Amino acid sequence: MKVLITGGTGLIGSALVARLQDRYQVTVLSRTPQRAQQQLGKKVQVLKSLDDIADLSAYYAVINLQGEGIADKRWSTRQKLRLEQSRWLITRQLTERIQACAQPPEVFISGSAIGIYGPQGAEPVTEASSIQANDFAHHLCAEWERLALAADSEKTRVCVVRTGVVLAEKGGALEKMLPPYLLGLGGPIGKGDFGFSWIHLDDIVGILEFLLEQEACRGIYNGTAPEPVAQRDFSAAIAKVLRKSHFMRVPPVMLKLIFGEMAEMLTKGQFVLPDRIRSAGYSFKYPQVTEALRACLLPPS
Repeated sequence: MKVLITGGTGLIGSALVARLQDRYQVTVLSRTPQRAQQQLGKKVQVLKSLDDIADLSAYYAVINLQGEGIADKRWSTRQKLRLEQSRWLITRQLTERIQACAQPPEVFISGSAIGIYGPQGAEPVTEASSIQANDFAHHLCAEWERLALAADSEKTRVCVVRTGVVLAEKGGALEKMLPPYLLGLGGPIGKGDFGFSWIHLDDIVGILEFLLEQEACRGIYNGTAPEPVAQRDFSAAIAKVLRKSHFMRVPPVMLKLIFGEMAEMLTKGQFVLPDRIRSAGYSFKYPQVTEALRACLLPPS
């Protein structure tokens, strides 16, 4: 069976391609096809544009993970536009292509993020929780999801995955967090009492693979570990795994000065629970944060 993946060279996408390529014919869209081919290997077909595909009917599934990194740059007006267009444009194009097919792909899996929930305090959040947020992250994800869900039909089931902070051995958010901890200067942000909803890379890839293959699955799924923690506990767990001191605190006002509006996302979080994927039968490889961090920071030699 053929699977089309956008965002296939990113942190999650490249790991997913590696997982699927022995059982599926994987096609990846990339603006730099030669570099993507070198990264992903010869088994993977790499195309430069969706325009290179005449009809999506040949594909069993489409997995849409494309989008500029939300925390890569300060949220200027121009950067917000980039974040929106890098997600919305390809999602709209894929949905329109799927709707136009006589025999469309059987499943369309599209990314989203837990930022859609907005700050939620200490109250646990599930897929059934009401959403009253009105910030940029919510706006970004809500439209992203709306565009994807429009492809849902009797012939195509749509799954949207609201991903938390992905922990990986190389790359991603954890790599950016590490420098102060390695110097023994780690610590929480302010009081560190806000929710930190994380997931190990192996599990977010596992969830995507599970949704791809479970025909009963459709709709919204939280892509987070079942045990979210307060940010101060996550910070302490990094220090413990690395055997480093943990006494510094990062003043929220400092993040505000550095990151501007984006600081809201870094200092106000949610305790997000993956109720629907667990009810569907997915079993987490790394349900607890300490074991997930050990796998990332102390991999077997």
